[in-house]
Amino acid sequence: MVADRPIVVAGAGAIGCFVGGQLAAGGRRVALLVRPRVKTEIERFGLRLTDFDGSENRLGAGQLALSEDPAIFHNAGIVLVTVKSADTADVADQIAQHAPQDAVIVSLQNGVGNVAVLRERLAGMVPFNVIAMGEGRFHRSTSGDIHVGADEANTAAALSVPGLAMRASRDITGVQWGKLIINLNNALSALSDMPLAAQLANRDWRKLFADQMAEGVTAMKAAGIAPVSATPIPLRWTPTLLRLPDVIFNAILGRTMKIDPEARSSMWQDLKQGRKTEIDYLQGAVIALAEQNNVDVPLMRRIVALIKQAEAAGNGPPRLTPQQIRGAA
Repeated sequence: MVADRPIVVAGAGAIGCFVGGQLAAGGRRVALLVRPRVKTEIERFGLRLTDFDGSENRLGAGQLALSEDPAIFHNAGIVLVTVKSADTADVADQIAQHAPQDAVIVSLQNGVGNVAVLRERLAGMVPFNVIAMGEGRFHRSTSGDIHVGADEANTAAALSVPGLAMRASRDITGVQWGKLIINLNNALSALSDMPLAAQLANRDWRKLFADQMAEGVTAMKAAGIAPVSATPIPLRWTPTLLRLPDVIFNAILGRTMKIDPEARSSMWQDLKQGRKTEIDYLQGAVIALAEQNNVDVPLMRRIVALIKQAEAAGNGPPRLTPQQIRGAA
């Protein structure tokens, strides 16, 4: 399928450009459905893909197809959906209109509800952050392999290339909920205006993350959901580890996960650029679950309110302290 038909990335922002570029660098035929600004940037500068480990790939604009027209789906063998969750329904309509019926559709998005919108296609999970640095450069700032739901065609193996490993998972729903639990920190990163590494090095921030995570795990347990850890650390240990003294925690983190000193969350990038965040698809999904099962999540509700205030203000990340975030929670 991949050998004679292109992989089309639907929504080539930071994650989409990095994943699509790595696939193209690995010899795959790749097309990107992009916004005009991104198309112009790539045509001018090409793609420069850098990694936290110091590795780098450069591609000229001619090494992949670029289009603003969803008709680019017409001969796709695989479609990788990387749009924001709020745009999933629109992209699903475009795929249904233009893509071949046998195209494999893979959601590489945040949240847990996108696959249903994409008409029961394959789910995936991207564990790492990518920062759009400008002038065609996209930088992967944290470690981890992409997980894709297991299927008969072994899509995960077909998509794996050097520098971009994809693993097949038979419990992709659990993996997605596990990633969502970790993604609850996106909002804290956005509210703090701190790099992820610096934030995780501070015990007050980690305790706040642990308390929020505990609310999420309680809501999932009440709903009968068993999240799978998105990190090498088992999820049941994570809140306890987050609360450990700095020296012990930093030693454990350094052995299990690599984080670039300047890594930032996607929600931080959204506030920085005045865009609407995905808070309704992260904390919002857990709050909906909690309401269905009569579980109280006051800290999570407080964080959602603060993010929405920051969105409305349009002044970027508000630089709050853990104590300010806790407020009346």
